Amino acid sequence: MATYGVLVCLMVILSLISFGSAKVYTVGDSAGWALSVDYTTWASDKTFKVGDSLVFNYDSSHTVDLVSSGDYGTCKVGNSIASYNSGTTTISLNTTGSQYFICGVMGHCSGGMKLTIDVTSDGSPSAAPTPSSIVADSPTTMPLGTTLPPPKVSGTSNIPVASSSQVVSPFVAVVFCLVALMSGLIVG
Repeated sequence: MATYGVLVCLMVILSLISFGSAKVYTVGDSAGWALSVDYTTWASDKTFKVGDSLVFNYDSSHTVDLVSSGDYGTCKVGNSIASYNSGTTTISLNTTGSQYFICGVMGHCSGGMKLTIDVTSDGSPSAAPTPSSIVADSPTTMPLGTTLPPPKVSGTSNIPVASSSQVVSPFVAVVFCLVALMSGLIVG
């Protein structure tokens, strides 16, 4: 039975590796969502996966608009899928595929405030992106009149970090292993 406890502990430890993979990216790092930032270069060395999040930090003279590929290419404003203006917007990446963001203030997109990212699978199947599958904070408008509550964001960083919502505490894992081992010793 002690062998059973060891196997359970190994399974818990291996599961920690897969659950701790979600990352939070601060768009533009310390410069944030602003004019004169090269977002193509910023995104070029990152791999965005389902479960990761983007945090946009910006002042009141900007917005974050999720737009179609066509509107992104032409910097067309006023036709966004979703628009945010809270100053800090967190968008969870829930589906695979390309996602397009621009600043909805006239002239800002053509001035460089545009970001496209390609979201890859985290290993689980996902559907095509739809407006209703996007989770973000403080929307100005959302399709079908849906308003989502703002997510809890504890500080920002330009370094991707593991999402606490998907990470099993190492302390809990150790306690679980000790209980499993002790039960194996008592029963065996």
